[in-house]
Amino acid sequence: MISAPDRRKTVMLINEAREAGARLEPACRVVGICSRTYQRWTCEHEIKTDGRPTAKRPEPSNKLTKKEIEQVLSVCHDPRYGSLPPGQIVPKLADQGVFIASESSFYRILHKAGEQNHRGRSRAPKKHTPPQGFCATGPNQVWSWDITWLPSQIRGMYFYLYMIMDVYSRMIVGWEIQPTESAELGANLVHKAVLAQGCILNPPVLHADNGGPQKGFTMRAKLDALGVTKSYSRPRVSNDNPYSESLFRTCKYRPDYPGTPFPSIDAARKWVAGFVHWYNHEHLHSAIQYVTPVARHTGKDHEILERRKSVYSSARCRNPKRWSRDTRNWNPIGPVWLNPPREATGQNCPENGYRMTG
Repeated sequence: MISAPDRRKTVMLINEAREAGARLEPACRVVGICSRTYQRWTCEHEIKTDGRPTAKRPEPSNKLTKKEIEQVLSVCHDPRYGSLPPGQIVPKLADQGVFIASESSFYRILHKAGEQNHRGRSRAPKKHTPPQGFCATGPNQVWSWDITWLPSQIRGMYFYLYMIMDVYSRMIVGWEIQPTESAELGANLVHKAVLAQGCILNPPVLHADNGGPQKGFTMRAKLDALGVTKSYSRPRVSNDNPYSESLFRTCKYRPDYPGTPFPSIDAARKWVAGFVHWYNHEHLHSAIQYVTPVARHTGKDHEILERRKSVYSSARCRNPKRWSRDTRNWNPIGPVWLNPPREATGQNCPENGYRMTG
């Protein structure tokens, strides 16, 4: 709707244009209205105001009366129904042969009256904001870690695989198998990984879920001592830690993964050591343009991808008719996000740092 002052201004501009020799149709098109609208506004030699805001409209025939609304509030204020939601109140009234309004009408009336609040003694639902997003532009900037169970031959007994992954290169930078899971064992593994990667002076972000070992006092104290930035998933949201979850799936769905439980912790360590070597040095990871995690971690992926690009270009030159479009994209994937904020989806990381708040 166009206000009366804007209508008068629009009509004045059109009239000035017509006095200068312009025709009505083009003048109206410039200001964004049609000539019929201009004629309707000026049909009685004065600019009409928009009557829609003040128009009288008939009341809906199915609208609740004021008495019914007061009856709904009175029922909700009754001590018998004080702790019940409308989904419980309406059926109870129906069992008594009474129907005032539907559940949705109850909710609408309570909301309008400012009484749609949490009822009962239980804690009100808490809204968890997404975790902070981090963007890795190189190795040893953002790590992700988690713990998974490996079955043993004793029912109810498991071995615990601790594994830390570099989000940028997907390389496993630290792992251990322990008979128990604890914050102390996890803290020791993080300390060893930081020393092994030589990033003690520039510690990474470490992302984890909300398990006890991940958020235990010993682990938090160790991360603070190392200067590692802590990052955690939301409760019961596995998608906030996708890299570790994907790594464990790759591990447990390997063709050579044992079909029977591990006979001992040493057997489990031997198999996982072979898996880690294969994963880091032989596995062509689809998310990093089919290069090994070690190649990307050490920066050799650029050379490998350039050679592939050259091979594809040579093949196209030898037989161009087999290529209906450009050759396959073998460019490096660049920066990697962990839990990117919505406005940063599909965008590159800032060049002056790798941490951004989500």
